Amino acid sequence: MDINATFIGQALAFAILIWFSYKFVWPPMMGAIEERQKKIAEGLEAADRSKKDLAQAEEKVSEVLREARTKANEIIDQAQVRANQIVDQAKVEAIAEAGRQKAIAVSEIESAANRAKEDLRHQVSALAVAGAEKLIRREIDSTVHKTLLDELAAEI
Repeated sequence: MDINATFIGQALAFAILIWFSYKFVWPPMMGAIEERQKKIAEGLEAADRSKKDLAQAEEKVSEVLREARTKANEIIDQAQVRANQIVDQAKVEAIAEAGRQKAIAVSEIESAANRAKEDLRHQVSALAVAGAEKLIRREIDSTVHKTLLDELAAEI
C-alpha cells in the first residue's frame, strides 16, 4: 500500500467534509432532531393531560347523572305524595258532602213526616168528629168543632 498524493488528497478532502459537516450540517440536524423530540414529548404530555381531563369529565358526567336521577326520584316521590294528598282531600270532601246531603235528606224526611202526622191528626180528628156527630145526631157549631179538633190534634 502506497501512500501517495491521491490518498492524502482524499484523506484531506474527507477531513474537510467531516469538519464542514460537524460545523455546518450537524448543528441544524441536531436542532431539528431536538425540536422534533420536544414536539413529540409535548404531544405525549398533551395526550396524558387529555386522558386525565377525559377521566375527570366522565366522573363529572357520572356525578351529574347521579344528581339528576336523585332529583328526578325526589320529584316523583313528591308528586306521589301530592297525588295521595289530593285523593285523601277528595275523600274527606266527598264524605263531608255525603254527610251534608244526608242531613238535608233527613231534614226533608222529618219535615215530610211531621206534615204527614199533622195531616193524619186533622183527618183523625175530622173522622172522630164525624163519628161523634153521627152518634149524637146533631150538628156541633163551628167554634166548638174547631176547639175539639185542636184539642184532639194536640192529644194525638
